[in-house]
Amino acid sequence: MKKKYVNGSAFFLVILMFFCIKGIAQLDLPRGSQMAKVSQRIGISDISISYSRPAVKDREVWGKLVPYGMNNLGFGTAKESPWRAGANENTVIKFTDDVKIEGQPLGAGKYGLHMIIYEDNRATLIFSKNYEAWGSYFYEPSEDVLRVDVITKEVPHTEELTYQFTEVKANSAIASLNWEKKEIPFKIEVDVTNIVLADIRHKLQNSPGFNRQTWEQAANFSLNNGGDLDEALGWIDATISGQFFSQKNFNNLNIKAKILAKQGKTMEADSVMDEALSLATIFEVHGYGRQLIAQGKKEKAMEVFKMNSKKNKGQWPVDYGLARAYSAMGDYKTALKHLKIAAQRAPDQQNKDIIAVNLTKLEKGEGIN
Repeated sequence: MKKKYVNGSAFFLVILMFFCIKGIAQLDLPRGSQMAKVSQRIGISDISISYSRPAVKDREVWGKLVPYGMNNLGFGTAKESPWRAGANENTVIKFTDDVKIEGQPLGAGKYGLHMIIYEDNRATLIFSKNYEAWGSYFYEPSEDVLRVDVITKEVPHTEELTYQFTEVKANSAIASLNWEKKEIPFKIEVDVTNIVLADIRHKLQNSPGFNRQTWEQAANFSLNNGGDLDEALGWIDATISGQFFSQKNFNNLNIKAKILAKQGKTMEADSVMDEALSLATIFEVHGYGRQLIAQGKKEKAMEVFKMNSKKNKGQWPVDYGLARAYSAMGDYKTALKHLKIAAQRAPDQQNKDIIAVNLTKLEKGEGIN
């Protein structure tokens, strides 16, 4: 007996056959719209987008293949559906930590990504808590977690639909969908400092916390990234006079001095730094002197390099340091004298080559810092 299908029943039959075959067959066969995944790390947070990549194939995409606005797709439970922002199953975007999308907060997790495309170069991005559905046929507005509006851009032709991350910075990146001649960008921001500090606090309670260097790294990160200075001071003190470590060295004393200085405790910071320099190797002193030059503290740098020269007389880095100090002071003649001594004492070809470059600069009347 034959059955007659009406009201888009041919389309329904194709979809039904697909789900039936999918439920029975287990073959892994190529798709017309290939699966893809793109990811980006911001700080220590990972963002990924999994999607299928339809091709243009000389078709009219915007307003035709992808209709404008919300549409009844003729199947599923949705009365009106956005675009699935790809092909086949849901496009899925995943965040390992909380983020902001175009300035709006969105919690960590997986989301089905849908889009409403408008004719006037606008688009609405929809992040749905339902990320396991097939396309947008079962889209339910009550499952929306976030909607944001963006402006689309006209770009050179992209044949296969592509997601990409651009303008990647320390705390943000631009994710965008590119297809045909349209780009749909959206900004993702991550509170890197607080996420890292939360991770640090957790790890200090576990096996990494039984390593002195971990506490030094924690304090240094907090110092340099706007963390709580009292907390950072507690972490670094744990490496200096704590119950488990109690080991003073140049590195932890140097970090403590910087924290104290940032807290405005200048005299205490100077005292700790003097102790740090008394424990420093020749190269640690040299590195600290270069930091001072970079900070514009050329007089203090000269004191440090002279101290290194007195403490480590005859060793090749001390003259290199003095050359840098005199160069910072604008005394290229004296700097050249010390750099020639360093050139004679340099132990390897790599350092000899670097010194040779700086000799040329000084001879031309150029600084070497």
